Amino acid sequence: MQETLANIPSARWLRIIPPTILVYIFGFMDRTNIGFAMAGGMTESLQMTASLSGLAAGIFFIGYMVLQVPGGHIAEHGSAKKFIACSILAWSAMCVALGFAQTSTQLLILRFMIGVAEGGVWPAILVIISHWFPNEERGRANSYFIMNVAIASIITGPISGWLVSTYGWRSVFIAEGAVSFLLIFVWWPFISDRPSDAKWISKEERDYLETTLKSEQTSLSAADDTPTSLAAIFGSLNMWKLILIYFCYQTGIYGFAMWLPTILKDLMKTGMTGVGFLSTVPYFACMVGLYIFGHLSDSSGNRRRYVALPLLGFAICFLASAFLKEYVWVSFAFLVGCGLFLQCASGVFWTIPTLLFPAKVAGDSLGIINALGNLGGFVGPFVVGWLITTYSTVYAGIYFLAFMLFVGFVLTLSLPKKTAGQ
Repeated sequence: MQETLANIPSARWLRIIPPTILVYIFGFMDRTNIGFAMAGGMTESLQMTASLSGLAAGIFFIGYMVLQVPGGHIAEHGSAKKFIACSILAWSAMCVALGFAQTSTQLLILRFMIGVAEGGVWPAILVIISHWFPNEERGRANSYFIMNVAIASIITGPISGWLVSTYGWRSVFIAEGAVSFLLIFVWWPFISDRPSDAKWISKEERDYLETTLKSEQTSLSAADDTPTSLAAIFGSLNMWKLILIYFCYQTGIYGFAMWLPTILKDLMKTGMTGVGFLSTVPYFACMVGLYIFGHLSDSSGNRRRYVALPLLGFAICFLASAFLKEYVWVSFAFLVGCGLFLQCASGVFWTIPTLLFPAKVAGDSLGIINALGNLGGFVGPFVVGWLITTYSTVYAGIYFLAFMLFVGFVLTLSLPKKTAGQ
């Protein structure tokens, strides 16, 4: 297969992956920059408790559920390109509006609506990737796409820290939301929904993709235990395992992302500009982890192993950073370790639904997993905020997040043998 791939043109890697990365860089930036606003004066300005700040960070994910299944369904049966273009315009406008919120209620409503606007983008992009990259390439393709999270965080840290220090917390939302509007000028001319829609692709590359992807779907549909309808998906034990694994994983990811500025401010005793730069270091490690684990998973075919190991590593590093907080730079080193494992399971994880469910329900399954699993993005920030309020230390929340990651690790080990390349 590697010899075959070497002889096939690969324009898809340059035409599909960069625009998807760019879209989600700004999407992720616009959903997580609230962490810098919280640490930089928003909480005091709007008279919010730590619990209410956690709710404001997490309520995004309640709205995020709304368009998950419709987004995946539209991408599979209609046009992901048009759907995502509309989403870009909507979330950018509401992020700018967030900078003008005068009350905590307005803030909560706008955060919820930004979640709705962004909700269908992730499953829609994953469907696009599944249309352009066969299984043997999909782990790397997903991982490269998910590097957007690390890149966004590297960019968000210094810029958001500087904006807060120079112009105040409102400028973070206004400036970064306004720049997101420009995405439409990259997304629209570059993306095609399927190889059959693309005028720029060579005949060899189109024939290879259409033949290989059709063969994959034929093999998957022939399996006796493969769900073939939306109702059957909800009755699948594997589906609920995937939802719970992703829920635990997202609890850890967003608990870490939303509260990292606060953790660093407490640990390093520095200003917001310093926090902004220090917050980028774990995300440089994140890019390394995505590259390594994506390649290891594709080369071995073992998806289960390379989801489980990062979850365990993330949990261990998180606990170590809390236990060793008296040793400031050692604790920071383990936070960087968290970054190494932070997202590297994601690219591999999203190859699993397309292994277990055929294309006609794959878009719906991606939406369902992302919708219900991303409730962890609400639970993580909110519970950490509540624990900070209750125990007066940010480290109380870390123990909860590490526990959730360990639960995800155990559940991953119970996935079917086919996810381990057997």
